[in-house]
Amino acid sequence: MFYLLLSQNTRLRMKPFLKITSAVLLLFNGIGAFYGGLHLILHPDGSSIGLSTDWLKHSSFDSFFIPGLVLFLVNGLFDFFVLWQLVFNKSNSGVYVVAQGTVLCGWILIQILLLQSVYFLHYLLGGVGLALVFLGYFLGRKQKSSATSY
Repeated sequence: MFYLLLSQNTRLRMKPFLKITSAVLLLFNGIGAFYGGLHLILHPDGSSIGLSTDWLKHSSFDSFFIPGLVLFLVNGLFDFFVLWQLVFNKSNSGVYVVAQGTVLCGWILIQILLLQSVYFLHYLLGGVGLALVFLGYFLGRKQKSSATSY
């Protein structure tokens, strides 16, 4: 709502801020997901990053391999694809940022439900996911207004 009250000139100056903030959050999430997912794929017992399979007692998984694979692909590789879209000004990059934020929020929610516990990183990454949703929304609005202003 606040964004809509700003003048057109102010909104144009905010676009670099929105892009840089989105890129930093995507990079933060992508590196963490890539690193964590790769470790869970290579060491499905979680030992390489200090996890215990006891955490999986409320889930249908016996090891961290499948969650690690999903983490690596969905929050790691897809995140870098979205970052690439954003950095190279591809059309609809705002939509991709919203999608990645939604995926991250969903990932965190599913983790909480499966683990039946909430940890600090859930709050942090849930906040990153929500921030990406809002940033992507405003980037998408900016892309639409630029495309129709010809």
